[in-house]
Amino acid sequence: MCINKTISVSVLATTIGLLAGTSGVQAQELDVRRIPHEGAGAEFYFGPDNQTLIGNAKLEGDETHHVYTMDIDSGEMVKINGKGEDACSHFFPDGKRLIWTSTRDLTDLPKGGYSDPNDYPTGAELYSSALDGSDVKRLTDNLVYDAEVAVSPDGKWILWSRQIDGEIDLWRMPADGSGEEQQITFTKGEQEGGAFYLPDAETVLFRSWDRSSQGQRGMPMTIYTIKHDGSDKKQVTTEEGTNWAPYPAPDGEHFVFVKVLPPHNFEIYLRSLVSGEETRLTYNDGFDGFPAISADGTMMTFSSGRQAPKGARVLHQYIMDISSLGLGPK
Repeated sequence: MCINKTISVSVLATTIGLLAGTSGVQAQELDVRRIPHEGAGAEFYFGPDNQTLIGNAKLEGDETHHVYTMDIDSGEMVKINGKGEDACSHFFPDGKRLIWTSTRDLTDLPKGGYSDPNDYPTGAELYSSALDGSDVKRLTDNLVYDAEVAVSPDGKWILWSRQIDGEIDLWRMPADGSGEEQQITFTKGEQEGGAFYLPDAETVLFRSWDRSSQGQRGMPMTIYTIKHDGSDKKQVTTEEGTNWAPYPAPDGEHFVFVKVLPPHNFEIYLRSLVSGEETRLTYNDGFDGFPAISADGTMMTFSSGRQAPKGARVLHQYIMDISSLGLGPK
C-alpha cells in the first residue's frame, strides 16, 4: 500500500514532538499491550503476516529456552525445537520457512551462554525448518559460535555473527545454505553482531563493541551500517554509552534500538538514519529491549520486565502501536 507515502513530514514531526515531550507536553508512551502468552519470553520478531512472532521462550516443563512461534492476539505458542538450547530466530520473508540457532546437535560440548560473549556456546549452529518445526536442515557445521542470524528482505541471503578465537565478525551466505560462506567484517578487537538488512537488501545495520570492554556492566556499544560485500562502513551513533539491539524500520530511513540510561535503565529509541534525530519510545524503570518492527510498520514488539514480580528477572512480550509514526514501506 502507498498510504505511508501520504503522511507528511509535519505530521511525523508533530508526533515525535509529543513523544519527546516538547512544547510543554509530558512525554509518554504510545499505546502498549501485553501479549497473553505463557512462560517467559525474549527477543521475538514479526513474521511477514504481521500477526505471528518467532522467538525464544521458556515454558513450564522447559529446562532452557527454545524456539516458539506466537500469535500476537491470543498468545498461542508452537514449539519449533526441543533439543539443546536455542537462540535467534526469524521467518523467511516468504513466510514458508523458519531459520534459527541451536546447540541441538552438539549438546556434548561445553554449554556456555548466549548472553556471555566470553563464553559463547561453540555448539551453536544455524538451522532452517518448516513452520511446524519439521524438515530441519542444518546450514552451518563448525565448532564455533554461529548465531544472531537474520535473512535479507529479498530472501536471498542469510546474515549472522561468527566467533572464532574470541573474535566476532559478520558473515553471509546464500539463503538455501548451498553456497560459499563469505566473511563481511575483518576487524581486530571490534565485536560485530546483532545485524539486520535494511529494506534495500544490501545495507546491513549492526552494533559493535570493543573487545577490551567486553563483559563489563554498561558496556559501550556503537551502531554502524555496512554494505553486505564489506564496503562502505559508516558509523551511525556517535554518543558514548550503550547503543544496542538496532532493528530497521520498513521505511528504510529509521531504526529502533536500545539505550542504557543512568544508572542501568534500558529504554527503546527511534532514530533517523538521515538526520540522526532520536525519539524515546519507552518510559519504564524496568528492562525494555529487543525491539522489532512489523513489516507494515504499524507495530513494534519488545521484551519487558515491567510487570514482573518485584526482584524477578522475567521478561514478557509486548506490542506498541506505532502506526502514527509513518514508518511503513515507501
